[in-house]
Amino acid sequence: MVLASRRARVKTRSYAPWLAGLLAAMAALAALASYGLERSGIPPRRLAPYLEQRADGHNPLIVGVGRAMAATLHTLDRGDPPLPGTLRLRIGAQAEDARNAGQTTAPDAADTLAAGSREVTVASADALRAAIAQALPGDRITVLPGRYRFLASSYIAVSRPGTREQPIVLRAARAGSVVLELAMAEGFLVSAPWWTFENLQLQGICPLQGNCEHAFHITGAAQHFTARNNTILDFNSHIKINGQHGVQPDHGLLEQNTLSNTAVRQTGTPVTPIDLVAASHWTIRANLISDFIKGGGDQISYGGFAKGAGSGNVFERNVVICEQRLRGQPGQRVGLSLGGGGTAAPYCRDQRCITEQDGGVLQANLIASCSDEGIYLNRAATSQLRHNTLIDTAGIALRFPETSADLEGNLVDGRIAVRGGALLRAQDNLDSGVTRLYLGSHPLRALFHAPLEFDLRWRGPAPRREAVSTDARSGAVAELCGAPRPSQPAYGAFEDFAACLRP
Repeated sequence: MVLASRRARVKTRSYAPWLAGLLAAMAALAALASYGLERSGIPPRRLAPYLEQRADGHNPLIVGVGRAMAATLHTLDRGDPPLPGTLRLRIGAQAEDARNAGQTTAPDAADTLAAGSREVTVASADALRAAIAQALPGDRITVLPGRYRFLASSYIAVSRPGTREQPIVLRAARAGSVVLELAMAEGFLVSAPWWTFENLQLQGICPLQGNCEHAFHITGAAQHFTARNNTILDFNSHIKINGQHGVQPDHGLLEQNTLSNTAVRQTGTPVTPIDLVAASHWTIRANLISDFIKGGGDQISYGGFAKGAGSGNVFERNVVICEQRLRGQPGQRVGLSLGGGGTAAPYCRDQRCITEQDGGVLQANLIASCSDEGIYLNRAATSQLRHNTLIDTAGIALRFPETSADLEGNLVDGRIAVRGGALLRAQDNLDSGVTRLYLGSHPLRALFHAPLEFDLRWRGPAPRREAVSTDARSGAVAELCGAPRPSQPAYGAFEDFAACLRP
């Protein structure tokens, strides 16, 4: 008995170093795998379609394994799809009932006309075309309630200039009372300065989706264009902005608009609700952008981008939901981008595009439910990303040596990735990293009640930064819902998401 016991102890001692070595090796491999994942910056949602594509065309076993692996990665990263529903937000176009309920909305044109200005009332499609063709500085063209159809014969040319003192306004008196149905490649082709469009609903009704390209095309001398409180549905690139003959439509404002689609866009042309090329100093604020799914071509789409060697463009306080009602489609959806997919030299402001964007700002945006990046910076120099919230996206990616960015106060359910020599200066952000995503762990989603269902109330106390100076709060850190920022602001776009909701 004594001898047997001694042999057992000897045997146990002989296994102990082996077990310790095995555990150490496993820990080292896990650490190495984690390091490799973090270095790669590739989240599961981006690896999944690659594996599925590589497996296609092989024998059924390989195809099945590839699809199973892709489905597993997709589930780990994105979780269960959210329930579809109607978003009642104070971001995007607001109807009259919201205004009467005391909600903050973009103002209508002044009720009292300036001296020398004209009130022009129209009640038909032909009368609207004529009023635009004959417009004078200071005109306020009011479309009476109704539904107006414009056929594919020609775009609506907006070529008569307003002035700083007397802009030309085209509007509905009551938001939601006027619907303009457009069966044309381009709706309003705006080539003159100082025009404002507000309170309108524009809807593409082309039998072939690819034929409804833009509701607004702002080009050339159309400086100081404003679109406010409009609902724009069913276009490939709802608002297109670019130069013409070396003249750029700078200093525009897109504010409190809703841009969306009711179906996948079956087209190979760009699908980007806000498509800004080569123009500078645009402010894109408090818009609701959703469901921009490109069904043809490369199947890559963006909620909005600024590219083409412009500068000083600002995206702030927007809500971008890549997939709200339209889910489960193949392809890549990117939330917002400075640089987009790049620009061919002839279309660049400097004819070279040394950088795609310079001095762009993305702040206080909420970006969610994207199959690819929430924010993508492509050759975007001296960019500022402040207090954005990203949920169910791949995260933030910076690419190429020309890209440099300061990131501060962002809340990123995903990773922050730097590739191709980009320069990142990160200060006090929250992100998940990559390794957690492969484990199905989303610690930042746990901060909210039901983030995939868009219930973004804090589950507990809001995660807060250290004290931020008054200058930084007033000059740099906006807030999605319009509330003031305290001295210790919450990470991300908002302090209390309830302030963004309409009753």
